[in-house]
Amino acid sequence: MASYFDEIARNKLKSIMLMLFFGLLFFGVILIFTAFLGGGLFGLIFGAIIIVAYALFTYFAGDKLVLKVSRAQEADRKQYATLYNTVEELATANQIPVPKVYIINDPSPNAFATGRDKKHASIAVTTGLLSMMDRHELEGVIAHETSHILDNDILFMLVAIVFAGSIGVFAAFIRNALFFGSGFSSRDRGNTGLLLLAGFIIGLLAPLFALLIRLAISRRREYMADANGARITREPSALASALKKIQKYEVAPNTPPVKHANEITASLYFSNPFKAQNVMNLFSTHPPIEERIKRLQQMY
Repeated sequence: MASYFDEIARNKLKSIMLMLFFGLLFFGVILIFTAFLGGGLFGLIFGAIIIVAYALFTYFAGDKLVLKVSRAQEADRKQYATLYNTVEELATANQIPVPKVYIINDPSPNAFATGRDKKHASIAVTTGLLSMMDRHELEGVIAHETSHILDNDILFMLVAIVFAGSIGVFAAFIRNALFFGSGFSSRDRGNTGLLLLAGFIIGLLAPLFALLIRLAISRRREYMADANGARITREPSALASALKKIQKYEVAPNTPPVKHANEITASLYFSNPFKAQNVMNLFSTHPPIEERIKRLQQMY
């Protein structure tokens, strides 16, 4: 048995360790990049400008883009009074501004939170989730999404996405230098063989490692949001029950996944929006539902 606080602390520590490893990988890619290209400083500055622009766009406009891509519409307060009340009660109890509430017309049961900070947050829920969950289960799901807002998970994952994107950009430069014969800076020509080997490894494998770390961070944040959501409601059984219903939906034949989810937005959702789990958990945005239920059942 584990307390809410033990589970939260454990997953927070693992998330930080993964992010530190991410930083080391990024630093290694930068070192190889600057050694690999003649005039590497110019390329480094150009790459940094692209990355900063990408990060700023994602930070300020990413949530609007996610809601648009997901076909989310702002919920009518009268029609979805229970949902609004649940969101407001949990926001008030946790002393944060009430997030905007959105509805996605989709039969697949799911939800997500988005926004750059607590003052600019939104929670989107599918019609399938609303029709499937009772009040306690809905509260458990909304508490999970509220936890993502409380823990700044959206910003945390933004940093992970920018790290992964940056590593991909610099790794592409290194691959081009390998395949098209770009030279090294003059001071590094004596270490050509070593740089070729390092460039080959970094250029081809760094983006894969970056993806794996980003997905691992996503899974850790899901475990933490489950634990924090259970702490908020003091009812881990309600969240576990919601997950059981979603699991039953996923294994049922001919039940569709979330229609407008994609690889970029998948990690935001309460459960895997593609319905079927990936063959290897390493490449999944979410932990196995069975493991999430098991951990919730062991909490007190």
